[in-house]
Amino acid sequence: MPYQLFSSNNREQLAQALRNDSWVIACLCAGWCGSCRDYGTAFAAWAERCPQHHFVWIDIEDQADLVGDLDIDNFPTLLIQRGATVSFFGPMEPDTRLAERLLQALAAKSLTELAQEAASSDARRAWQEANLVTRLDQLNDAA
Repeated sequence: MPYQLFSSNNREQLAQALRNDSWVIACLCAGWCGSCRDYGTAFAAWAERCPQHHFVWIDIEDQADLVGDLDIDNFPTLLIQRGATVSFFGPMEPDTRLAERLLQALAAKSLTELAQEAASSDARRAWQEANLVTRLDQLNDAA
């Protein structure tokens, strides 16, 4: 599988990718969602085309302790993060082409530019609540 199915067994791998400033592309879905199941094939193909990035599938019900109070209304929802900066968090069309172009544009930016964009609007500041670094730290503190 070209992407990782997030579980308590591989939390450290995700944390390591974030500590290494790798791009992390997380799909937040639900096992009961037909759109998510369909999107899984395209997401896997995207992950296969971009092995330099870390792709992770997070089932919002199975991983409720990680997802917590995040407001996920539509599927699939993508979270694109580098280091401690969430560069995108929201629903995405169930076709990866737009998401791939978005990631290309984000990857062309410096860490400083990404941080400036993350603080540039109320909506982007709200995305930072989905920060996987913070959420993983909270899980570790609770353990």
